[in-house]
Amino acid sequence: MNTISIQVPSIIENIRMIESFIDNAKERFHLDEDIYGNIMIAVTEAVNNAIKHGNSGNSSKNVYLSLLLNENLLKFVIKDEGPGFDYHHLPDPTAPENLEKPGGRGIFLMKHLSDEVEFKDGGKVVELSFYMS
Repeated sequence: MNTISIQVPSIIENIRMIESFIDNAKERFHLDEDIYGNIMIAVTEAVNNAIKHGNSGNSSKNVYLSLLLNENLLKFVIKDEGPGFDYHHLPDPTAPENLEKPGGRGIFLMKHLSDEVEFKDGGKVVELSFYMS
């Protein structure tokens, strides 16, 4: 199993570092363009949520990102230092009352772009899995 990791302070500008991390992973593991776009959007959205919501933008708290590659499974693990959240009761961003709201689509996107999304440790950890054929 191949694993690479990065740790960044909770500053929204650090999303650029996450994008570079994903670009490097694409080159290192020869990821297809098809899956690369989904990974870039889903993982940066998860890290963005960890920075903004998990760590409340507190730059003294970190976000941890690990990539694990095992045969045909690529798994990204995103962890924050926040209190977690109730991921069982999320509002539906496609409901009429939520369509005009500016946010609330991040987890929806992650679920549609990843093959599997799993929340752990009370919502402080999200695992995004992508199957490579």
